[in-house]
Parts: sequence; C-alpha cells; structure tokens
Amino acid sequence: MNSERNYHVLIVDDEERIRRLLKMYLEREGFKIDEAEDGTTALEKALKANYDLILLDLMLPGMDGIEVCQSLREKKSTPVIMLTAKGEESNRVHGFEVGADDYVVKPFSPREVVYRVKAVLKRASTTAYLTTSPTKTSNMIVFDDLVIDHDAHRVTANGIEINLTPKEYELLHYLASSPDKVFSREELLKEVWNYEFFGDLRTVDTHIKRLREKLNKVSVNAAKMIGTVWGVGYKLEVQK
Repeated sequence: MNSERNYHVLIVDDEERIRRLLKMYLEREGFKIDEAEDGTTALEKALKANYDLILLDLMLPGMDGIEVCQSLREKKSTPVIMLTAKGEESNRVHGFEVGADDYVVKPFSPREVVYRVKAVLKRASTTAYLTTSPTKTSNMIVFDDLVIDHDAHRVTANGIEINLTPKEYELLHYLASSPDKVFSREELLKEVWNYEFFGDLRTVDTHIKRLREKLNKVSVNAAKMIGTVWGVGYKLEVQK
C-alpha cells in the first residue's frame, strides 16, 4: 500500500492460526500489526493506542465483538471490520448498528481481507477524526443546520462537532455532495463502500439510522435533512 507511514492495525481473533495468517498478509503490505485473542484485551488496547483500523472477530470469549465495538464507539471512531461466520446475519446487522464499518465472512481469502482493509483506509484518514485542533480549509459544504469540513473530516451542527465513524462520515458527505438527489441503497453501497458489496441492503439503513440519531442529539433540523424516499432510497433534503 503506497503510504507515507505504516498503518497500525489490531487483529482480534481467538484462533491463533487466523491471527497469524492475517498478520503475515498484512505485514507483507507494510502494515504494523498488534494482536489480541479476547474482547477485554482488545478493548483495552484499542482505547490505549490510536489504531488506524481494527479487524474484530464477532465471536470472542468473554466480551464479544459486538460489545467491544459498542464500547469502543463511546470513546473513538476507529474503523472496524468485523470477521463473522456464515449464518450470523442478524449479528452482522447488529454489528453495523453499533458502528462497524464493514464485515468479512469466514472462511475468507486473506487477499480479500487486505483489499477491504485498504478500501476502508482509503476512504478514511483516522488521524483527521482524532485531532481536536482547528483546521483552516475552504473545502466545505455549508447548510443552515449542517456544516461538513471535508479537509478536516469534521461535521458540525449548531456549532457542535458530531463524532462520526469513517463510514458514517463518507455516507453523509456523499449525500451532501448532491443535495436533493435520491440515491438507491445499491448506489450507496457501491459508491460509499468503494467496491462491489455483496451484503445486506440493511447495511445502508443501519448507517442512516445511526447518522440521524447522532445528528438529532445536537440538531433536530440537521437530522431531518436525511430524508427517506420510500421504495427508492435516501437523499439529503435542503430547505428552499
């Protein structure tokens, strides 16, 4: 991966062979790797260090992947890719609801995992989410109730910054870039996720739900801007 720095990834899985396999493939691409074999250790490491991305197994001893992701999202917006087994569809959807950015189904190809890791990192610079210093920029989308500073990857409503995950941010920015244009769920999956995504269309629904909830805590008007066009998809509505 052509990068000015080594991306730091945390691999969380209770199976040593899976951790070893993913570590080998990711290190070949220049990634710096840490490991954890249980949820409690993973959360401690994730909160202590500023990882660029976390590969998180859903089924873990003690604290499972859902609980880890949910607790992490209370403090940080680090990108998370869930590792799930077939037949855990409801749990995968739950994973999106608590803030996961993507998932890979076991058994998986290590190359696919590397590809998805790169795709998520390409769409999100986590350092932008972790910084609290002001950034001067002219690359902004400004509405009465919502401001998106794309260079800083910062969203504010009523002057208050909204803490979004990388995927939530990309989805909001994509909608805001073409206000009042209706996008189907299929279009949003393809464009926002940046690759052909063979997953449940509810992925979009869960991200939209989380976006509205986060905006609504600060600005009801901003939350109402994300409109549903029944039977079609979603749009960002602008008051005329």
